[in-house]
Amino acid sequence: MDWYGEERVSRMFAHRDLLDAGVTVAGSSDYPCGPIEPLTAIQSLVTRTGFDGALVGGSQRISVEEALRIYTVGSAEATGEAGLKGTLSPGMLADFVVLGDDPRTVEPATIGAVPVRSTWVGGSRVGG
Repeated sequence: MDWYGEERVSRMFAHRDLLDAGVTVAGSSDYPCGPIEPLTAIQSLVTRTGFDGALVGGSQRISVEEALRIYTVGSAEATGEAGLKGTLSPGMLADFVVLGDDPRTVEPATIGAVPVRSTWVGGSRVGG
């Protein structure tokens, strides 16, 4: 990240600053340079390290709970669908995954390796 400079890198993907300002932050898996799996992106939000292990904007780190909220509630709020999805509650769509470990308790650098055991859409199992 040397080409950006330390100050600019500290503001890139400013999730910590946005959350602290009360901004709804959404997660996505359509990274500009190619597909990024949601658990890998969550790992990145928490650790702020790149694929090479380099720290990228460490001041923007967020907790695992905040990252999970970004990918669930935050994304539903951002698309105007908070009444349909984003939480596991009665009347919601019941789109979710079952994970092989708890991202909140594993070593943060391994969140991206947590296996997806099954995928559910509308309350029906569609994968895994």
